[in-house]
Amino acid sequence: MDIAATQAIVTCLSFLLAASFGSAGRNSATPYFGKLIGTLQEYAHKIKGTAYAVDESTIFIKGFNYDGTGPDAFFWVGNSTRPSPEGYIVPYPEDYKGRDPPVLKAFNNSDVVLRLPMGKRIRDIRWLSVWCRRFTVNFGDVFIPNNLEVPKPRVLPEFKRLAHGLRSGNISVLDAKTFYIPNLHYDGAGPDAYFWVGNGTEPSPLGIKVPSEMGSLDPLRGYQGEDIEIQLPGNLTVYDIDWLAVWCVQYRHNFGHVLIPKDLDVPPAMGQTKITTSSTTSDPAAERSLNCRQLLNERLQVQWELQGDMVQIQLAARMREDQYMAFGLSGEQGRSYMIGGDVVVAFYDSERGTFRVEDYYMTATAQCDGKSGVCPDERLGGRNDAVLVSGERKNGVTTIVYRRPLQTNEPINDRAIPTDVEVSVIAAIGPLNSRKEANAHATPDRTADDIRIDFSSKSDHACTMSLFDLPDEDELKPWPSAIITGETVFSARIGPTGGKRGYTPITGQPSWGIAWYINDMLIPEIYVERGQTYTFIVEGGNDRTNPARYHPFYITDSSEGGFGQKSEAEQKKQRVFAGVRYDAEGYPYPTAAGRYCEWAHTTVDRSAEMETFLEYLSTLRLVCDNGEPAYLNWTVAPETPDLLYYQCYTHNNLGWKIHVVDMGYRSQRNGASAADMAVLSAALSLFTAVVTGLVR
Repeated sequence: MDIAATQAIVTCLSFLLAASFGSAGRNSATPYFGKLIGTLQEYAHKIKGTAYAVDESTIFIKGFNYDGTGPDAFFWVGNSTRPSPEGYIVPYPEDYKGRDPPVLKAFNNSDVVLRLPMGKRIRDIRWLSVWCRRFTVNFGDVFIPNNLEVPKPRVLPEFKRLAHGLRSGNISVLDAKTFYIPNLHYDGAGPDAYFWVGNGTEPSPLGIKVPSEMGSLDPLRGYQGEDIEIQLPGNLTVYDIDWLAVWCVQYRHNFGHVLIPKDLDVPPAMGQTKITTSSTTSDPAAERSLNCRQLLNERLQVQWELQGDMVQIQLAARMREDQYMAFGLSGEQGRSYMIGGDVVVAFYDSERGTFRVEDYYMTATAQCDGKSGVCPDERLGGRNDAVLVSGERKNGVTTIVYRRPLQTNEPINDRAIPTDVEVSVIAAIGPLNSRKEANAHATPDRTADDIRIDFSSKSDHACTMSLFDLPDEDELKPWPSAIITGETVFSARIGPTGGKRGYTPITGQPSWGIAWYINDMLIPEIYVERGQTYTFIVEGGNDRTNPARYHPFYITDSSEGGFGQKSEAEQKKQRVFAGVRYDAEGYPYPTAAGRYCEWAHTTVDRSAEMETFLEYLSTLRLVCDNGEPAYLNWTVAPETPDLLYYQCYTHNNLGWKIHVVDMGYRSQRNGASAADMAVLSAALSLFTAVVTGLVR
């Protein structure tokens, strides 16, 4: 028997074995529609059906019936205690034509997939109704169970790197049939290689071919950092397999694989997954719409088009996967101004395996604390009016398309987009924090000039180049982390993070653009001894009404900080060792803030030019408000853990490490002598004294 015949038999046997494939959970023999919400209660017009939560924003109704005779009936959701006019339409079909969603027609035992509009999630609603808007009548409804856990995409590790340069980013299981593979690299030199799935502890010849992102079963081509989506064939689902591999059938060789966990609970494959990958979308600059602008030194391209009472916007940027791009209306007409700005933040969420767009309003140039700052509308009590259309990431370029209303009903958090005049716009690229929210951007990564756009234009095209032609950014060597030992008194002030040489490369954490300067050093690692008492002279600002200048100092075991903006449950996960007390009603409050002192840029941020922090400090000047510092005295208890952090009470990621050692311990950093550290400390003290004298 020749090789081809043998392979054909193996493949046929593999498909037969697929019926017996299955992990400890569900398998494809039993239809899975998602988490059960409940059966629709009928009040009129023969409403019937069973509702399931497919994912966080999609509802599936199995066997939906409706006689179609209601004059103004829609699928209707809301957050009131029972269905009422205080709800909103869930359009069906989703891709309707025209300005307004169509009135529901008759349904006879139909299967219906509903996607919640305006970025809403199932957790945001209490009920689903078939509702007559004209006569405010509820034809039938189902209530969302409390604490419903909806299926979610699952992020897996990257491909194991075994042969032919195969590697990738973390692979996501988007739904029961769909894998998203970012940043895929493969040299294409395997003579008979395919995406391959099967059972067992590792890949074997008893597997099944999976079509490529183009739906082809030809041997795989080479990939150079592309983001692709592949779907399992036939009735096969992720619950039927144990691994996904790139496999050479002819030589029975595994180029690399990833194991599929047994405890998956991903969305069913109902056609709701609409991710666009680099294999199905061409160069965003090549698909030139009539309107296109290049911003941020040509690193960000904005395209737009009016669609009735909505505007559709495409953002494309050369940026990392852990970054966001933001675009919207300036806070003031005639200049680039953040405060009062209404923007949409767009990014790829690697944990969820999805692209996201979030509506933001900026009340201050400060990190969002849940009350003010650069905040998603939803954290300020508003709603997310941005609706994702599609997303892709290819060769370092992220492209996201979204829609938003020209006018919303939120007078505070949203601004209307005019269609008869030019309006000033702002844009930025920056890092995401642990909440997947926008963190501070570097100075070159924001619009500085007044840029105006007429959103009603049809031929405003100023894009002249492809984002793929941009050169990679130069890597800057970070400054070494400073160390303080043998000191018992510390000053704590605010200063800039040092761009791409400072806070983020030192800590590995995103920054807000400001950080603690301890003894006028950028986030040094401090060594303290158990049993000793230490004094921190804090000048972080005590104006509670201005979050950008209110940074109480405290000591915690949290590497993130921000105790004051955390929920009660999140606060319980932190241990606080100094700087926080509780009032008579049990509410926490900070004890060490003091006047505001900041190391500010004399001109612009020159961190990229400075090889050492001491050189960088010479480009800063110390500016202090009137008032007195606060004093925090801390006696280190014998049972204190070895590693703590000094942090800001109101914001995340401003501080760094405190090493707690036994009494008598003296640490030297990388073999540096105490004399070396004394020289550095003396130089800093002399420089600070000179600068302080100049300020006075």
